[in-house]
Amino acid sequence: MTALLVEPELWEAEDDMPSWDYLLSTWQELDVPEGWRAEIDEGQITLVPPPDDGHNLIAARVHRALIRTLPSSWDVFQTLRLFLYRDERLYIPDLVVVPTDVLVERAKKKEKAPLSAAEAALAVEIASRGNASHDRRAKLHAYANGGVPLYLLIDRFDDGGPAVTLFSEPHEGRYRTGLRKPFGETFALPEPFDGELDTTGFVF
Repeated sequence: MTALLVEPELWEAEDDMPSWDYLLSTWQELDVPEGWRAEIDEGQITLVPPPDDGHNLIAARVHRALIRTLPSSWDVFQTLRLFLYRDERLYIPDLVVVPTDVLVERAKKKEKAPLSAAEAALAVEIASRGNASHDRRAKLHAYANGGVPLYLLIDRFDDGGPAVTLFSEPHEGRYRTGLRKPFGETFALPEPFDGELDTTGFVF
């Protein structure tokens, strides 16, 4: 998948860049095509096209695995918007794990603002050929800087072969720990999970 800019202007100086409030209000008014996602990244709104079948198959398997290992007070969401306030970015990860009560309260209040990334226990990104480098670098930094405790990167296009890396212990914009496993292996998931993620069925 290759992201498309909604606003193609090139900002010549930092002072020329639109404010976060402007970007957010514009983002909220967008009529996004079905299956696409709109994110805010580096002062631009981008549209991310629908993923391919391999991506969807992996997402379904990971979703199922996470649900099996979570306490009943947690849930897995596929279209949850995360606000990374330090970097003024808004991402919609492929999967997000959040306490159920957090979403219940937001639903009662009809909350429209994106959820603070620090409320999430885990963000999952499944890299596609067009966005793999962005998931490996920009999103890795943003999730760490936003206080997301765990970032699971599923990278079918890793230079060393298809692999899954679980990043943990965020500190000052970096994850201190990264556990990498090639497709086909199984690894234990930390709290709040109680179980393993089996990657033997991942398609690449």
